Amino acid sequence: MLQQTSHRQQSAAFPVVAAALTLATAAAAQEASPGIKAFREGRYADAVNLLRAESGTEARAHLAASLVRLGRAASQSDEKRTHFSEAETAANEALAASAGHAVAAEALGEALVSLDKTDDAIAKMSAVLSARSDVAYAYYWRGKAYNAKRQTARMVDDFQAVLQLAPNAPEAQAVRMLLAALQ
Repeated sequence: MLQQTSHRQQSAAFPVVAAALTLATAAAAQEASPGIKAFREGRYADAVNLLRAESGTEARAHLAASLVRLGRAASQSDEKRTHFSEAETAANEALAASAGHAVAAEALGEALVSLDKTDDAIAKMSAVLSARSDVAYAYYWRGKAYNAKRQTARMVDDFQAVLQLAPNAPEAQAVRMLLAALQ
């Protein structure tokens, strides 16, 4: 499972995510919505409440990302499942509008893997990678899904892509150790 990091740490670790966020929100950087501001500040419950009332691809993507973070933190399995299911819906909405959206892809991948929907995770992350082959988290979550299905060769390929795209990511060391253990 991804270690819990702040949005800024993940953006710094994944240049692709940072670039996507910069491009997608450049015009609104000075005037980010209250929901996206709450997300950036790590106030995920507030972000969810605010983003539910907002429309647009960025709002849906950040809603999904906020719900994933709440799902990670939830102590009850029913609550986790609810957050991840809602994140799946919001991320799919964002990806329908922007097929290679990095924030939405990250949230959808984690939600699907957390819900044990490995076939869906593989299909959805493959679709993201068809639109944009530089989304590190799409490789990461597809690799995690392949791992769950015991498709080691495919997992290795995806994890190697993660290391190529984001060698300093928080997950990179764990990926390196897993790949080394397979040799």
